Amino acid sequence: MRPSVLLAALLLLPASVASPGPAFQYGSPVAGQSFPGQSAAVQPEWTTAAAGVGARPSWQWPLAPRPRVLRSFDPPPKPWLSGHRGVDLDFAAGTQVVSPAAGTVSFVGVVVDRPVITIDHGGGLRSSFEPVDSPLVAGSAVAAGQVIGTAVPGHCPAAQCLHWGVREGEVYVNPLQFVLDLRPSILLPLPGPP
Repeated sequence: MRPSVLLAALLLLPASVASPGPAFQYGSPVAGQSFPGQSAAVQPEWTTAAAGVGARPSWQWPLAPRPRVLRSFDPPPKPWLSGHRGVDLDFAAGTQVVSPAAGTVSFVGVVVDRPVITIDHGGGLRSSFEPVDSPLVAGSAVAAGQVIGTAVPGHCPAAQCLHWGVREGEVYVNPLQFVLDLRPSILLPLPGPP
């Protein structure tokens, strides 16, 4: 077998044997990976896998313009261990937070010392945002892109950030899978001589 064909086959192997599950599958950091608008110093800590074959992002960012990701999704190996069960997004003072998808407000209140709002998007998916001051009440219907409150300081110690968590049932999943295409890139073999 020609070396270039063998190399192409080896590069395709991880993508072809991957078995995406019902929720985001996480793993090791991808060295040097960043996204447009994201500082090179802030590197994601998750691999590029998505929630199932053919998964496409279908939500919108909860902040505009598209924010920098200050801290990536880093779930613990066991539910009771510490980890980061969402993403922290950079914002400027007074930034409005919008619902990334249509749903119903299921909680508005203070958790520990921070104002939190949770939206039930149906199908077992719920988004939570903190710290957010919101005039909405539980039971309010919200449309995708509707303002749900204002981001306020109080989550990140050294910067202003909005924490966005998403649960599918009782399992936390990476919120970025709903706004970015995280499927792995697949390299195709180089055309050879006939």
